[in-house]
Amino acid sequence: MANRTDPLAKSIHGTNPQNLVEKIVRTKIYQSTYWKEQCFGLTAETLVDKAMELDHTGGTYGGNRKPTPFLCLALKMLQIQPDKDIVVEFIKNEDYKYVRVLGAFYLRLTGTIADVYQYLEPLYNDYRKIRHKLSDGRFTLTHVDEFIDELLTKDYSCDTALPRIQKRWVLEASGTLEPRRSALEDDFEEEEEDKEEQPMEIDEPNGRENDNHRGRSPARERDRDRDRDRKHERHHRDRDYDRDRDYDRDYGRGRERDRDRDRERDRNRDRDRDRHRLRDDDYSRDRDRDRERDGRERERRDRDRGRHRSRSRSRDRRDRDREDGEYRRRRGRGSASPRGRGEDGGPREEPKRKKEKKEKKGGGNAPDPNDPEIIEMNKLRASLGLKPLK
Repeated sequence: MANRTDPLAKSIHGTNPQNLVEKIVRTKIYQSTYWKEQCFGLTAETLVDKAMELDHTGGTYGGNRKPTPFLCLALKMLQIQPDKDIVVEFIKNEDYKYVRVLGAFYLRLTGTIADVYQYLEPLYNDYRKIRHKLSDGRFTLTHVDEFIDELLTKDYSCDTALPRIQKRWVLEASGTLEPRRSALEDDFEEEEEDKEEQPMEIDEPNGRENDNHRGRSPARERDRDRDRDRKHERHHRDRDYDRDRDYDRDYGRGRERDRDRDRERDRNRDRDRDRHRLRDDDYSRDRDRDRERDGRERERRDRDRGRHRSRSRSRDRRDRDREDGEYRRRRGRGSASPRGRGEDGGPREEPKRKKEKKEKKGGGNAPDPNDPEIIEMNKLRASLGLKPLK
């Protein structure tokens, strides 16, 4: 119940007034100790006393984003929605500067465009110093007119999104606002009038007295009025000329800045194109080098494979020749008798030792028993009763 908007409050910009503060910041405010202790049960009358106790402005600060009392009171004003007259009295208060700044901040959030320019622009003449709390918890020194300029020209202030308003020159063109007059223009005009109204001392050659006590003629008054009007017209024309010259200079600077930006963009594009071209050339050169290296590797592998194949072929031939020689030798040994043939296939001669043993044992050449002569002799010896020859 303590955080609800007043039932009699009107919607601002088509929404609940408290929704003008973002939900995260609004939740931080509801959880803060200052809101629970100091802002509970405040009304439009008692809110002034709390506003007079303020000593700095700001939004949220610290690691856990704690809200400042200034922001808590601004949300309380959105909740209870005080009358416009009370807010205007806040802004016109010259004794308490933080009360004035709080009223200006609330009017910037809830007021119309005409009210914002009407009540906030006169505060440009307030040059009093105020303290502003930064997001890291430190304080910085600023002025009331700087805070008002932030409200009229920026989109964010005190961690709060400000409603969008039209530019002043648009409102002047549509007739909603009158051209803004500076407070110094009246002083300049009064000073010029004082200078013009001073009596003119005329020294004549015949030694007549000054014309101080002489009455002013209507022709001289008309000339003075005409000169004053001409000076005012020249002043406004010079001011318009200065404004147009500033606009032309800013426009020329903008055009020159755009040309420099386009020139820099073209230069960067050409640099990128050259870099990509060099990169493509390096890539094609590396690709050709890799292709040549792969070709050399392939040729060396083919050459090594051919050398290995020829070596294995000659080794196989030698193995076959060796096997064929062994086979022929085995067949040669198996076809001839070990006593009848030698290694070359002819009759093998007996060793000399065996031959000598036979000769010694037989006492010479032994007769062949199949010899016909020996057969006939054995028959003859058998008839005679003799033993056959051995």
